[in-house]
Amino acid sequence: MTTLTEFKESLNLEQPVSGLSAQLKSLWYDGKGDWHQAHALVDHLTDRESAWVHAYLHRKEGDIPNADYWYSKARQSRPNLPLKEEWEQLVIHFL
Repeated sequence: MTTLTEFKESLNLEQPVSGLSAQLKSLWYDGKGDWHQAHALVDHLTDRESAWVHAYLHRKEGDIPNADYWYSKARQSRPNLPLKEEWEQLVIHFL
């Protein structure tokens, strides 16, 4: 899987395709509407990439102070764009 379109098409599957990183699996579950599973996949990880996804998830949840904490851990700024666009940018980045 190498494109955003392919990733979005995979959301029709019951399970994520094998070989996805933890970050992409998290974004896949979020794309399926399962915020809790998405969060569980990155909640315990401490690397910057996972922190970035974690930040997005808390922004989506509406917990902006927590999101800002994780954006800082990821060395990213909270974007001023719709959540859907941030999700797509994250998927493209991690693909």
